[in-house]
Amino acid sequence: MDGSLAPIWGSLIIFILCPLLGGLPLIDWITYLVTGQKLQQLGTGNISVTAAFYHGGKLAGILAVLSEAAKGILAVLLTRMFFPDGSVWEILALIALVMGRYWMGKGAGTTNATWGIFVHDPVAASLVFLIGLISFTINRDRKLGKLGVLGLLALIIGLRHINQPEYFLAALALGCLLAWIYKQIPDDLDLPPSEVNPQSQKMFRFFRPDKTIISLDQKLNPQKVGEKSANLSLVKRLGYAVPDGWVLLPGDDFRPLLAYLNPSIQEPLVARSSAIGEDSGSASAAGQYLSILNITSRENLQIAIADCQASYLEKSATEYRQTHQQNSGAMAVLIQKQITGVYSGVAFSRDPVNAFCDGVAIEALPGQASQVVSGRVTPFKYEVKVLSEKVEGDGEDSEGKQARVICLNGGEDVIPQEVLKSVAVIARKMEALFKGIPQDIEWTYDGEKLWLLQVRPITNLQPIWTRKIAAEVIPGQIPPLTWSVNQPLTCGVWGEIFTLVLGKQASDLDFRQTASLHYGRAYFNATLLGQIFLRMGLPPESLEFLTRGEKFSKPPLSSTIKNIPGLWRLFKREWSLETDFEQDNQKLFIPLLSEIASTKNLSLSTSEIIARINKILEALEVSTYYNILAPLSFALRQAILKVSLEELDNSQVPEIASMRSLAELAIDAWKLLAKEQITMGSCASLFAYLADIPEGQSILQRFDNWLETYGYLGEVVTDISVPRWRENPRPARKMLAEFFFDKESRRQVLGNKKEFNFSLKQKLVQTRFSLKGKVGEVYNKLLAYLRWSFLDLEAIWLQENILSQPGDIFFLDFETIKNLSQQKSDLDMINNLITSRREKWQGESKSSIVPYLVYGNQSDFDVPTTNYVLESQKKLTGIAASSGQIEGIIKVILNYQEIKDDINKDIILVVPYTDAGWSLILARAGGLIAESGGSLSHGAIIAREYNIPAVMDVTYATQLLHDGDRVKLNGQTGIVEILD
Repeated sequence: MDGSLAPIWGSLIIFILCPLLGGLPLIDWITYLVTGQKLQQLGTGNISVTAAFYHGGKLAGILAVLSEAAKGILAVLLTRMFFPDGSVWEILALIALVMGRYWMGKGAGTTNATWGIFVHDPVAASLVFLIGLISFTINRDRKLGKLGVLGLLALIIGLRHINQPEYFLAALALGCLLAWIYKQIPDDLDLPPSEVNPQSQKMFRFFRPDKTIISLDQKLNPQKVGEKSANLSLVKRLGYAVPDGWVLLPGDDFRPLLAYLNPSIQEPLVARSSAIGEDSGSASAAGQYLSILNITSRENLQIAIADCQASYLEKSATEYRQTHQQNSGAMAVLIQKQITGVYSGVAFSRDPVNAFCDGVAIEALPGQASQVVSGRVTPFKYEVKVLSEKVEGDGEDSEGKQARVICLNGGEDVIPQEVLKSVAVIARKMEALFKGIPQDIEWTYDGEKLWLLQVRPITNLQPIWTRKIAAEVIPGQIPPLTWSVNQPLTCGVWGEIFTLVLGKQASDLDFRQTASLHYGRAYFNATLLGQIFLRMGLPPESLEFLTRGEKFSKPPLSSTIKNIPGLWRLFKREWSLETDFEQDNQKLFIPLLSEIASTKNLSLSTSEIIARINKILEALEVSTYYNILAPLSFALRQAILKVSLEELDNSQVPEIASMRSLAELAIDAWKLLAKEQITMGSCASLFAYLADIPEGQSILQRFDNWLETYGYLGEVVTDISVPRWRENPRPARKMLAEFFFDKESRRQVLGNKKEFNFSLKQKLVQTRFSLKGKVGEVYNKLLAYLRWSFLDLEAIWLQENILSQPGDIFFLDFETIKNLSQQKSDLDMINNLITSRREKWQGESKSSIVPYLVYGNQSDFDVPTTNYVLESQKKLTGIAASSGQIEGIIKVILNYQEIKDDINKDIILVVPYTDAGWSLILARAGGLIAESGGSLSHGAIIAREYNIPAVMDVTYATQLLHDGDRVKLNGQTGIVEILD
């Protein structure tokens, strides 16, 4: 062979033949020949040397070792045909071999690498083997042992080639690859030793760390020890008081633990079930398995362990697992020191029965906690309102003073209030620790210390629905027609984005559950979204981080690495987003909007209107994709590149451009009118005068053109039941008059134009911000034309007496409308449906307080309108959205209809939400407080453009603040102080 071609052929052998060699399932074939069993159908499904020993016995295991060792040796020898002996290419060949072994052969490749390294460098291999064997004999932790050996391998090879760093890097890459594979596949050594092939039991006893006692002081895996033990281990390691405990793994020999523990009358123990799947988010298995107290001897402990394990096989427990679609797994047993409780009970961080109780529900009795959970004794019930929830760290005593106890069934003097307050604070701390999921805790107080005996999620309070983000997307009360259009669009597009990243991992997810209505308002499924983002390798709070700037936790690194291909696909979509939108804008959006605009004055038939609606909906599906991805892309770039919102040009977004255009029109009107007419005071007189003079006609025509351009905006542009400016131009007329008569208002809008000299990173963010505005404009125009199309249809049906009164069509869903247009529906049924939905709507509209979080599916509860009392506060906090400070008088406005003429720069507006259509009102105020929205919301953009201090996301602001209150608003810190 030509020497110059040898490296080329060698690299081909390494990168093509070695992976194929690694993928050969020799172990599976050997085990099948010896036992007649296929390894991929047994145990963990791994095709590994360990699996061959476990299921096939000594002969199958030895043959498996020889076959895999031969692969490693062969890979090195093949490399030596093309490269010098001992070259770094031999390690690269082993990397390729291991990759094929994992991706095609379903194994880790440890044996391949071990024997390959032995041939490559016998001295380094021998040193690693000797040091590793000694270390494992002393420290029986398999995981640390594996990782230690891999690190040692890279270190020793690096030291032996001190002047050739490529050897160290190649060995490190091999070690990292093996470490990553170990995380991806289950360990066959975790299988129950009782089921191991008898010929291999001695080997398994050596490599399994059965001699190590597993305690709650260690980090525990819930897939091995059950959620109960893993949760208690977590909170104990964080410093909370949890009784000392030890875990017996499923199938483990109980004798070492029995010898280690010595229960007595003075120090009794308790044995508790800790089954895989018990105390999980979907099923608590409460009452299905045994807990045995007062264990005072080793003989009793042995019996208690056996009884706990046997309870897993009881008929009721088996039926429970089948009902909750749980696979039968295994039962670990948790053994703990028994605490002699003076007061004990259970606590729920959120009331599982009363959806609107914002306190902690506690059930308690004097004595042991077993009295309460047994159900044989009626406990005293309490509701504890935690007024200050500082969940970080300890400090229960100081926080407990900020709680108020309400006794619900006559136990006022039975349980000390300080104990109940401390229990409530810890319950909320557990909720915060477990990502906001409501927790059920079992506790006991021994006279000195409050002990946690169990922490688990409250299963009937799942999923968690949040109104925080949804209120920005589609605020307020939502009628059936709006929801029947928005929900499929929103959920469908989110599903498309998630599936792009997750691929097959998304097959079991129901994206229709991404959003739902509760109490007539939109809520996002926070539980589902958190699970999805974790699967994507992103923090569960990713959406809150991108849309609201909130903090986020670190996701598992293995999940992030696993989803790199999917995240790369999403990144490519993000990178080409602007180009893709421009193509769709030219081919789809602009032609469709022009076509609809040209036919808006024509009389269309019912079928023609339905056809137009379908066209708009098809375009909306495409534009919804951009309307979701463009803001997320902008937020991501802004967060990564750390560009402040004040550095960006807002002038082209519709809510700002519309105001600027109106102010310019007012200046031109001012120039046209005679000087003596300047003193006119009212909007009506201005427009009457303009109509009377020839020069005024051009101004009125330009105002009509302005309405054509921006008339698609309104109070809530995402709700097609809400009128647009084109239908009700009164606010725009008033704003034009204000600009005409008030020079300061014009100056505020027109004199605030900034010059921008963007750096490269600012340009990267600005392009996405501008794209966000363009996408929003198209999306909102399509929704406006969709509204007007439904109104055209409603007008026809009112004439035909199909509908009774204006607005009826918004109480029908789109599917019903389609059926009605094809005369497939009974008119009496339609009228009854509208009547019932209208009554429900009116009932829901009377609710002044609607929760921001809904736990589970609790919409059947009546929304309280008088019983629910908010605690008064002197200081409110929210998201700082526009810097500056102001002291002013509060004016609460719940909707457009309540807007008066008395809004000025001394007024701080308090609103439930903001939209692009609110710009005409917000520009007149001195400050802004909103219940919903973040730093990227419409109100925040308007406030920053006009230097109006603003705080968004102030919970229940419209209820806690009242007209006439004097407050100090700090838009830099997000704090609102009530002065009087």
